[in-house]
Amino acid sequence: MAPEEARRLLAEAELICPAEEVARAIDRLAAEISARLGETNPLVLTVMSGGIYFAGQLLPRLAFPLECDYLHATRYRNTTQGHDIEWLAEPRTPVAGRTVLLLDDILDEGITLAAIKQRLLAQGARECLTAVLTEKDLAGRDKPACADFVGLTLPDRYVFGCGMDVRGAWRNLPAIYAVKGL
Repeated sequence: MAPEEARRLLAEAELICPAEEVARAIDRLAAEISARLGETNPLVLTVMSGGIYFAGQLLPRLAFPLECDYLHATRYRNTTQGHDIEWLAEPRTPVAGRTVLLLDDILDEGITLAAIKQRLLAQGARECLTAVLTEKDLAGRDKPACADFVGLTLPDRYVFGCGMDVRGAWRNLPAIYAVKGL
């Protein structure tokens, strides 16, 4: 997307969660995750590319030993509609016998998260927990996966910021916005 178009989208967007609210949610998640995993030396896997913002904010708040790696599985490919899951990178660190914590930006329909979790458990992870910065409220529709730790609940709109993009742009914003008209 051209920079002018990206700026126009941001100018027209609706602020859903200010940066301060996002920071408070990440503080709360850090406390919850520390209480649950502080004695386990987990393997923390960031789901690229959306999870990178969340991981960058959360990891410094976790005051216990852990290992970090990443994976890249996507359904969206810079579009607003999901497709089949495409695996772009597997974790290099073995997951067998480990407690794994997945970090991602958003739990939308839950298809990607369910597939990732299933794959890690099939590879021998002892336990696979999930933390998402945001979860969309899909008005009672069932999801094939649920998160163990959720920062913020968002309306069922096309959102961006805090790792979530709009056609490849604005993952870097510290607040969350909804695209006008979507």
